[in-house]
Amino acid sequence: MKSARLETPLGTLALAWEEEGLVRLDLDLELGLALDMELIEAGESGDPVPTAIREALAGYFRHGAIGLDLPLAPRGTDFQRRVWHALRAIAPGATRTYGDLARELGSSARAIGGACRANPCLIAVPCHRVVAKDGLGGFAGDISGHRLEVKRWLLRHEGATATYLGGVEG
Repeated sequence: MKSARLETPLGTLALAWEEEGLVRLDLDLELGLALDMELIEAGESGDPVPTAIREALAGYFRHGAIGLDLPLAPRGTDFQRRVWHALRAIAPGATRTYGDLARELGSSARAIGGACRANPCLIAVPCHRVVAKDGLGGFAGDISGHRLEVKRWLLRHEGATATYLGGVEG
């Protein structure tokens, strides 16, 4: 496992990858967001970020509407991987509700929320595109504060329009 940190418009992202693909993409610990330190510490912090990952992230931050398509190798349960696969099918600028995904996958909105909370590859597995039926919903396990501002930023960056994004009418 290799790991590195990369500066982006959202701040520092922490990445961990193997030959198969990205295992972890998260906001840096200094922001107080969840990061699986075992994965980062297992690698040699400061490994050069593979060109494909660096270029894909740079392209996404230049033009959010293109989305982020990277080879991924996230670790999770079969159910979590099913949810994460469904999340990757949501187009940039679009949103789906937890309930929509629950009906599609024969599950519950709460279970979908749990899989989103466990998402190890933020942005690449776009859990930020999942919203509550009556508002923004949570992001990375939080329902207020900095994480929700990151979710709003990502949705705006991708061209999503909704009144709950704060100032964007849709």
